[in-house]
Amino acid sequence: MSARNFFHQEVKNALIKDGWSITHDSLFISLGDVDMSIDFGANQLIGAEKDNQKIAVEIKSFLAKSSAIYEFHTALGQFINYRAALRQNEPERILYLALPLIIYNNFFKLKFPQLVLKENQVKLIIYNPEIEVITEWKN
Repeated sequence: MSARNFFHQEVKNALIKDGWSITHDSLFISLGDVDMSIDFGANQLIGAEKDNQKIAVEIKSFLAKSSAIYEFHTALGQFINYRAALRQNEPERILYLALPLIIYNNFFKLKFPQLVLKENQVKLIIYNPEIEVITEWKN
């Protein structure tokens, strides 16, 4: 099992505050011969439900010593893979990439990340880890 994301508990608390019921603290997906244990560490899927909506959340902290663009490549690749697997196994569950507010403001608002997010139809949850709240949902 992978290590949990640095902001795992903060995002979980923010989702609960936002009215979501956590259904899976780690959401495991198997497709064909590939098993994905998607958990917090550098990443995590949380299953959640609210008003008959189901989501999965891939959490990223962007705290590694590597560059933001390198972490962006990794996050995007994981997001695309997880979304493809979810579409096969749980098509009703919508995948979101959760990002800290400071990273969203300092990197994800730049032209290139915005272009790539739009082209790949990446849905975002922007969270403030200090006060454990979701500041914005971007569809």
